[in-house]
Amino acid sequence: MLKINKFTFENKELREQAFAIRHNVFVIGQNCPKHLEYENEESSTHFLLTFNGKAVATARHRKTKLGYKLERFAVLEKERGKGYGHEILKEILRDLVNFQGTIYMHAQVDVLPFYEKLGFKKIGNIFEEANINHYKMILDKTKH
Repeated sequence: MLKINKFTFENKELREQAFAIRHNVFVIGQNCPKHLEYENEESSTHFLLTFNGKAVATARHRKTKLGYKLERFAVLEKERGKGYGHEILKEILRDLVNFQGTIYMHAQVDVLPFYEKLGFKKIGNIFEEANINHYKMILDKTKH
């Protein structure tokens, strides 16, 4: 059974499960510097997707001066292609459904089509973040 938990930094049990996924995907899998991976945790709202009790995906959002930034989307490598990323993204968008401002992210180049399917559009030029090429993407609310 698929379940998505929304939680804050104070929930140590869920936080440790989410951080383990992020460590596996970003720090080990993509060689992201650890000090860049774990920042703004206390000011973020976190999400953890479990399937049959196993933590398989995570993401978060946080309020910035520009709007809400969606961040740290991670699905364990062996669990990719099963729709978990879309499920957690849809849950975050449901959580922000009443927010009238900008919803945006910095998306890695290789996953742009994933976000475009759910209404995000690429803006601006390519840039490097944590040694990985990204584009800023903004949610096109006319598609929601």
